[in-house]
Amino acid sequence: MKFPQNHRPLLLALALPLVLAACNRPAADSTEPPPGELPAAATPDPAAPPALPAAADAAALLPAHHWTLPSATDAQGQRIEALFANADKPLQLDFVDGRLVVSNTCNRMAGGYTLAGDTLTLGPMASTMMACPDPKLMALDAEVGTRLAGELALAATAGDTPELVLTNAGGDRLVFQGTPTPATRFGGPAERVFLEVGPETKPCSHPLIPDKQCLQVREIRFDENGLKVGEPGEWQNFFDEIEGYTHQPGVRNVLRIDRYTRKDVPADASRYAWVLDMVVESEQVKR
Repeated sequence: MKFPQNHRPLLLALALPLVLAACNRPAADSTEPPPGELPAAATPDPAAPPALPAAADAAALLPAHHWTLPSATDAQGQRIEALFANADKPLQLDFVDGRLVVSNTCNRMAGGYTLAGDTLTLGPMASTMMACPDPKLMALDAEVGTRLAGELALAATAGDTPELVLTNAGGDRLVFQGTPTPATRFGGPAERVFLEVGPETKPCSHPLIPDKQCLQVREIRFDENGLKVGEPGEWQNFFDEIEGYTHQPGVRNVLRIDRYTRKDVPADASRYAWVLDMVVESEQVKR
């Protein structure tokens, strides 16, 4: 993706390949209310996950959740410390369209998988080639590639806290806990949109929140080659929250967002739920 030189963006290492893969998804329809529409109130929708039966089919359970790693032991029952190098962000698995995506490692990793009964078979994993300053984080990629490979015995249970246990041929036992994906929580596929977020918030009138400060956003569009097309939308107040995004004053960002239209809209919430997919572009702006 190319951007105007005078913006001097700082692109993340993963931005270009992921953006190109998703830019052909539909952008926001011009007839819809702008992203800054004022909801009846700003109280976030708790969006409680739907209950899943204890005997839920693994083929349906796996892609419906994000899976994070709280426990991993080797064949001798010893904790595999190398898999917990990223203490603040535990290893995460996502099963998306027949691919296993591994995140919270040094590099984002992905590969194909097949599920047959209680056996999960993983294909070779590809990864980005970003260097990390922490040697332990760099080593985490190799540990994942070694321990999550080939055929693994799988045991999955549903319930309030779904659990996924993977055991490899060497006897390593990795226990993951599931949290519902946004698609599971909000009940449907998302629309992919790109929002440019200005470096500073501005005061905006809100009936329930005195001294409300709103993000300043405008919609931008990309073609199938990842190049900006058309003119950006108008800057406007953004009254909603973007799940997963924390604004830093003085920083301009371009965000790739999954926008969900809630099927059952609470009386005190917007009909949209906004979930950050990735930060495409980030720039420190002089204040």
